[in-house]
Amino acid sequence: MALDLFSFFRQKKPSSAEIAKERLQIIVAHGGRTASSPDFLTRLEKDILEVVRKYIKISEDQINVSLDKEDDCEMLGINISLSERVEEPSDEPPPHRAPAPQKPYKSTQETPF
Repeated sequence: MALDLFSFFRQKKPSSAEIAKERLQIIVAHGGRTASSPDFLTRLEKDILEVVRKYIKISEDQINVSLDKEDDCEMLGINISLSERVEEPSDEPPPHRAPAPQKPYKSTQETPF
């Protein structure tokens, strides 16, 4: 029983990339079934690349996009070559600036000292 409790707290948290990949797979799988417009995957590709460009500086020659069709299933593949080491964003909030110094406290009452 105690060992189970310890193993629960020691479980490795999935990385941001793993979570994003899983969410994207769910969105694409769900959207593929309900997307009736022919440009759904084109719009999805554009949106994905816009989000990536918010966080990583990439050029067009670093992007390889493929669209595969197999039976009634369409698959969008986006591969992005990263030239530099990209660090995952931290789960911690960004550091805040130090608060502005406050004026010293000035008593309005006289002290007997």
